[in-house]
Amino acid sequence: MSSPLKIDFVSDVSCPWCVVGLYGLTRALEILRDEVRAEIRFQPFELNPKMGPEGQNITEHITEKYGSTPEQSQKNREMIRARGAELGFAFRTDGNSRIYNTFDAHRLLHWAALEGLQLPLKEALFKAYFSDGGNPSDPVQLAQIAQSVGLDRQRAEAILASDEYANAVREEEQLWLSRGVNSVPTVVFNDQYAVTGGQPVETFVGAIRQIMSEAKGGTVS
Repeated sequence: MSSPLKIDFVSDVSCPWCVVGLYGLTRALEILRDEVRAEIRFQPFELNPKMGPEGQNITEHITEKYGSTPEQSQKNREMIRARGAELGFAFRTDGNSRIYNTFDAHRLLHWAALEGLQLPLKEALFKAYFSDGGNPSDPVQLAQIAQSVGLDRQRAEAILASDEYANAVREEEQLWLSRGVNSVPTVVFNDQYAVTGGQPVETFVGAIRQIMSEAKGGTVS
């Protein structure tokens, strides 16, 4: 008999380690499909809430924000690319890629949750940005991505042209910040156990099994 498991996946659309973490998590859930019935809810986190609509060159941005050298950025990208390839995800970002504001993408994700299509939209947003070099702040591209996963394009365009769900997203962002989430991905199980970072599949499998054991009152090794 499988047990229910609530998962809050706090992340940003432009965070490569969030892709690695999500694919690691979904692989783990596939392995555990006879043991758990998981419900994933994506929660918003903006790495660059003040980023303007034109975005910024990624190498320049990472140098300014983290003090990384272009060589360190390149090495980090290569590591992420390798981790993505292991999970079947193609990272094609390079030193000329741009980083963008993701607030509107989070508004669409909030709506997609109400429509039962949040996971497909999240995966499509990751692919559009990291594999296809898209701009997750462009309303035309966002509406197209929404349509591609079965969401109503005109409704998506109407949301993007308004402030709909803006307050809800801001409230969710503040809630997770107030709970101490300051880096992504942060994956919270059953409102009490957190796993941070782009962890490998086996780490998620181990963590979930431990959580399920504790939930049943079992002892944890």
